[in-house]
Amino acid sequence: MTTGHGTADDGETYGPAPAEEAGRGSGSQGVHGSGPGSGSAGVAGTGSGGEAGTGSGGLHARRRGAAAVITVIGAGTGTVTTYTGRGGTPADAAAGDGPAPAEALARATLVVGARRHLRDARLPDGAERVVLGPLAPALDAVEDHLSKSRAGDGGRRAPRVVVLASGDPGFFGIVRALAERFGPSALRVWPSVPSVALAFARAGLSWDDAVVVSAHGRDPRTAVNLCRAHPKTAVLTGPGCGPADLGAALAHTGIPRVLVVATALGGAGEQVERLSPAEAAERTWSDPVSVVLCFDPARAVPSAQRAVAGGHPRPAVWALPEEEFEHRDSMVTKYEVRALALARMAPGPGDLVWDVGAGSGSVAVECARLGAAAVAVEQAADGVGRIRANAAAHGVDVQTVHGAAPDALAQLPDPDSVFIGGGGRRLPAVVAACARRARRCVVVTLAAVDRVPEVRDALNGAGLRTEGVLLNSSRLAPLPGEVTRLAATNPVFVLWGTATSSGTSGTSGVPGTPGTAETSGTSRTSRTTGDTPGPPGTTDTLENPGTCEGAAP
Repeated sequence: MTTGHGTADDGETYGPAPAEEAGRGSGSQGVHGSGPGSGSAGVAGTGSGGEAGTGSGGLHARRRGAAAVITVIGAGTGTVTTYTGRGGTPADAAAGDGPAPAEALARATLVVGARRHLRDARLPDGAERVVLGPLAPALDAVEDHLSKSRAGDGGRRAPRVVVLASGDPGFFGIVRALAERFGPSALRVWPSVPSVALAFARAGLSWDDAVVVSAHGRDPRTAVNLCRAHPKTAVLTGPGCGPADLGAALAHTGIPRVLVVATALGGAGEQVERLSPAEAAERTWSDPVSVVLCFDPARAVPSAQRAVAGGHPRPAVWALPEEEFEHRDSMVTKYEVRALALARMAPGPGDLVWDVGAGSGSVAVECARLGAAAVAVEQAADGVGRIRANAAAHGVDVQTVHGAAPDALAQLPDPDSVFIGGGGRRLPAVVAACARRARRCVVVTLAAVDRVPEVRDALNGAGLRTEGVLLNSSRLAPLPGEVTRLAATNPVFVLWGTATSSGTSGTSGVPGTPGTAETSGTSRTSRTTGDTPGPPGTTDTLENPGTCEGAAP
C-alpha cells in the first residue's frame, strides 16, 4: 500500500509514503504490536505513566476502553481558537474516552501540523514539533516518538501525540493515513467545520446535492470535468486548479456556471466572492483559497428533498431505445451498438468523452447520464440543434461544437474516451487524430466493410490495442395473428482501440479550452474539460490537505 500526497488548505504539502512504510506497525515496537504495555511506559496501562483507562494492554488497548494514543484536532477554517486555547469559546468536552482538545494539546509531548497551525496554537513548553512537510517523515516521527516510550524512557511521562489538521481531518484528510499506519483504535479525532460546509453556508446554499472533489495532489482535469458535468460542485483547490484555472477551463464552454470563491474561511481575512468563470480567470488569486463552489444558477436550489447525498445517481437504465432521441431519417446509433460502445468507453464522473460525428448526440447524452462530461462534435447545423434538444430532454449538459473533424478537435481538451460515428472520407484522419489524444479508448462504428482495414491501421498506428466485432442483431417484431418474428437490423462493425497503459495517449493536466457551444470549428482559448447532466440542454455538474482537509491521503 502506498500513501498518496497532497497539500493542506493552507498551502502546506505532504507527499507519498513509500510502499514499505505504509504497512509498518506490527511487532513489539509497532503501534499495532501485541506485546505488553504495562508499567510507567504503558500508553494505556496502569501506573503513573498510564494515559487513561486500565489493564496492561499495548497500543490496541483503546478497543477495550482505554484512551487514544494520537489526538487529531481539526483546527482549520478559523476554529483553531476553539480547540487550541487562543481565545474564542472553549470546546465542550465530548462523551467518551480521552481529554478534550485543549487539554490534549496542553499535555502533548509531540505536536504535528502545518506551519500556520503550529503558529496559531498554544503549544506546551517542551513539546516536540513536526512541521508538515512531506507526510512520510511525519508519520515516521510519530512512530519513533511512540516506540521510544514502549521501549522504556527512564520513567518520563508517557507520549501524547497531537496532530493539528484543517477542518474535518476525516474528510479528504490525514485521518486516513494515520489510521492506515497506526490503526483506527489509536486515534481520537476532534473534527472542526469542513471548509466545504462553511463555503456553502456563506453562499446560503444547501450542499447535500453537491459533488465534492479534491484537487490536492491530484490531476486537476477531474475537478474541471466534474464542474462542467454537474450542476453543483465544490472544489478543494490545489496547485494548477485554483479559481483562475477553473475559470479559464469553464469560460468558453457555453455551459452556464457561476463560481463562489472562498478565501481564508473562518479567519480575519475571510472573503467570499461570487463571479463568472471569465472574471475568475482574469484575476490573480493569493493563498489561501480554501474552496471554490461551481454551480448552475438555475439549479442551485434543488427542486426536491434527497435521501442520498452527492451528485446525480447513475441511471437505472442505459442503452436507451432510439425513440428516446430526436433524430433524422433513422440517423441514430442503435441501442445494441450503443450498449457495446458504452461498455468499452466506460464513461463516469470525472471523465471527458467526445462524440464525433454525433448526429443525434445519443452517445454523448448517454455518457452524460452516466456522469461524464461530454462534447458532441457535429458538422450539420440542424444536427447541433437536435443534440441540444436531446440533451435538454434527458436533463443533461452536452457541449456542442459545430464543425468538421478533425479540424474541430484541435482546441478541445484531451478526452478519456471517444466515440466516432461518422467521418466520411476523412474517417482515417479523424480516427488517427482521436487515437493520438484519447487517454483510454476510441470506439468506431461503421457499416462499410471496406473501411475496416484503414480504421484498424489508424488505431494500431497510434499504439492502441485494437479489437472489434461485427454486430448482427434481430429484434422481436409482431406479425398478424398475435405471433412474433425476428426482424434483422443492419450489421455494424464496431472497432475499438484501448491504450496499452495509462498515460500512453493524451496529455495530463488541465486541457486546452474546449470548442464552446456553437463554434463552427473555431479555436477556443481556455483550458477545460467535459460536461455532464443537468437541466435541459445545459451541463450538470466535487476539504483540503496538509494534515488536511482535502488532502491526498
